[in-house]
Amino acid sequence: MKYTKPFLSLDDQVDRLRKRGMGGDPAFIKLRLQSVSYYRLSGYSHPFRISGGDDFKQGTSFRQVWDQYVFDRRLRLLVLDALERIEIAVRSLLSYHHSKHFGAFGYARTQSSLPGLVEPHRSKFFDTLEREIKRSDETFVEHFSKKYSDPQLPIWMATEVMSFGSVVRLYRSSPRQVQSEVAKEFGVPERVFKTWLLTLNTVRNICGHHGRLWNLSIAGTRPSIPKKKLYPGWHSPVAIPDTHIFASLTICQHCLNQICVGHHWAARLKALLDEYPQVPKNRMGFPTNWQDCPIWS
Repeated sequence: MKYTKPFLSLDDQVDRLRKRGMGGDPAFIKLRLQSVSYYRLSGYSHPFRISGGDDFKQGTSFRQVWDQYVFDRRLRLLVLDALERIEIAVRSLLSYHHSKHFGAFGYARTQSSLPGLVEPHRSKFFDTLEREIKRSDETFVEHFSKKYSDPQLPIWMATEVMSFGSVVRLYRSSPRQVQSEVAKEFGVPERVFKTWLLTLNTVRNICGHHGRLWNLSIAGTRPSIPKKKLYPGWHSPVAIPDTHIFASLTICQHCLNQICVGHHWAARLKALLDEYPQVPKNRMGFPTNWQDCPIWS
């Protein structure tokens, strides 16, 4: 099948929405479509459509769709704030504990320092790192290359220019002792933290590319939930589901509780949810009694 959908002017786009049953001021709709494309907003309009068709449920207004979009944008910014602090802590702790055992350059010189990284993945990892270093405009990279003859950066420099995806690969490839020491700082076992990093990297990429986050399903990189016997707060009085964005939000909250004592991130999230009560929190994976969870209290 060939793609045959034609170009539509802004006025045509407004007319199409209205013919499909969406209410609202045409001037307001056109103004918003000038800055946010029809295609991007269509992803936020799906919950308002009649099942199996393109028409909208009776009473649907463009303002509802727009508010859903604005909520999601603000949620992404809030999540990015948490992810920034978590990511920086992971970079710092990983370089500290790895170099404590293997030295500044051990990560690049011995197989035992990264036992989980075997060929051809090892070569691919260091090829990617080399590109990341060349792409970097950090002053410390230029200074190091001019002053020292070592072919690699010390790990505490390398982790600062790596993408977060590369940092996650470095962590997952490190010896279990290093993984455990880093995960301990976040209050969970390394087997759990490994899955959390994959989940957070997925969420980070979605936020970084301005993707739709609020009703995200994370089945592909589903995080492990800590065992009930040792971590009852993840199970009672609220059972944290391992799908949808609520799981990722709870992971962020837990990590911030460990590394940023006195933070107010949970209060900011609750304020955002209160400002948009029309957003269906069940579509985000929120249990009805989620605020009773000790992680969020």
